[in-house]
Amino acid sequence: MGKRLYVGNISWNTTEDDLRTAFGAGDRNVTDCHIVTDRETGRSRGFAFVELSSDEEAKAAIEELDGKEVDGREIRVNEARERQERSGGGGGGGGGGW
Repeated sequence: MGKRLYVGNISWNTTEDDLRTAFGAGDRNVTDCHIVTDRETGRSRGFAFVELSSDEEAKAAIEELDGKEVDGREIRVNEARERQERSGGGGGGGGGGW
């Protein structure tokens, strides 16, 4: 079990401080919190990553917070997975057959 958690279905109004408060309850130690935002608009994309100081804290946070309402939304909390590599760039069509 990793210490880094994926938090989905968060409200656009939820702040990193809101998440730190929710995940820090019960004497858990939040070591990092990051709401993912859209590059162009700067608006929340509706998910975040929260890191806790131990695997035990992460497991407890999942059990306590998955499905809990935060800012009017039922959040989803899972262990974060490693980012998948994206395949090479886009571009160029096929051979064209002129």
